Amino acid sequence: QVQLVESGGGLVQAGGSLRLSCVASGITFRRYTLAWFRQAPGKEREFVAATSQRSGTTIYGDSVKGRFTISRDNAKSTVILQMNYLRDDDTAIYYCAASESVIVSQMRFQSGYPYWGQGTQVTVSS
Repeated sequence: QVQLVESGGGLVQAGGSLRLSCVASGITFRRYTLAWFRQAPGKEREFVAATSQRSGTTIYGDSVKGRFTISRDNAKSTVILQMNYLRDDDTAIYYCAASESVIVSQMRFQSGYPYWGQGTQVTVSS
């Protein structure tokens, strides 16, 4: 059974930083593309970042480029999202997602990921 468990969310002031973690179980972690998406109240789920070890590809959503960094620790089956220079519009529930088969051109689309975590809330206050 595949499980993705996010942690690290919370309340932070604008300009601050947070580090989200997602621990995976039930998968051969190094073979999977891992991604982060987010959903703000009243808005559609938005792509944040994704990383594929097999293809050597890491991509970011336009709104987070230069501020967020995605990384993975295969030994711990963990994907991390380091978020710096947080803004009010980064407030959302952040979801971890995993896929063994998503191709590079589809990495930013939700439909490419069959496995999802329950989400962790990030609130940025000004």
